[in-house]
Amino acid sequence: MSYVEAVLNGLMVGGLYGLFGLGLALAFGIMRIVNIAHGEFVVLAAYLGVTLLAVTPLPLPVVIVVVAIAAFALGWTLQATMLNRVLGPNPVPAMVITMGLSIVLRNVLVKLYGANIQSIDIGPLQTMGLAFGGLSIGLLPMLIFAIAVVLFVGVNLLLTRTTIGRAFRAAADDYEILETLGFNRRRIYNAALGLAVALSAVAGLLLAMRSSFSPFSGVERLLIAFEVVIIGGLGSLRGCFLGGLFLGVVQVVGLKLYPNSGPLFGHLAFFVVLLLRQSNLGSFLAWGRK
Repeated sequence: MSYVEAVLNGLMVGGLYGLFGLGLALAFGIMRIVNIAHGEFVVLAAYLGVTLLAVTPLPLPVVIVVVAIAAFALGWTLQATMLNRVLGPNPVPAMVITMGLSIVLRNVLVKLYGANIQSIDIGPLQTMGLAFGGLSIGLLPMLIFAIAVVLFVGVNLLLTRTTIGRAFRAAADDYEILETLGFNRRRIYNAALGLAVALSAVAGLLLAMRSSFSPFSGVERLLIAFEVVIIGGLGSLRGCFLGGLFLGVVQVVGLKLYPNSGPLFGHLAFFVVLLLRQSNLGSFLAWGRK
């Protein structure tokens, strides 16, 4: 695999990474909730997809829609019954609740499915590729990348062109103004977390189609999502997508250099970006005090 091919494959991986971060970015950007259970929601959706495909005759596209709807309901219920009770200037109570939820979900998945690695078999598409100019790109990674782009564009249009999207943005800026306009702040928050969890669910199904997973995969997905959001900038959808592309390219090119490195280079790149940002922030604050 040439370095050009590695970069292209890294972009395909990065699209999925960006999607991992999208739900986390929405939850934090609108409600300032750091959802520690985000990775478990991704894995839960993957297991639900595997189960539906095994016990029902539903085709994969319909399963994706069904799982997304179920995830939206789960996010709405979680926000309405638990997180709305602890929202405030202190983010710790919501973090504690979602951390406890992540532990419960992980243990429930182990109890139900065991610790074995699973994946979604999509047949010949899994190994089909497109060759051009001496390069080879898998059709499945291209399809996943296209879905990620469509979802990012769709969320952007939702936030900028619809009433509920403008309500999300108003809730993020000043919820008191939102309530003076006749909106119920808590219902807006319910819908926001529902959307965030639904996007995480789609990312989980795409993960299950592209690679294997286990009940313990949520921690790694949460870490990737945090890295994507922090690199791209909190609350920035475009930055979230670009952050995912950056991590994907660095990781795949790193694997090209050292095949046994795994995700090491992606984590190192995040650490370097974090150090550079902290250095620039420190310099700016020092200049401001003069």
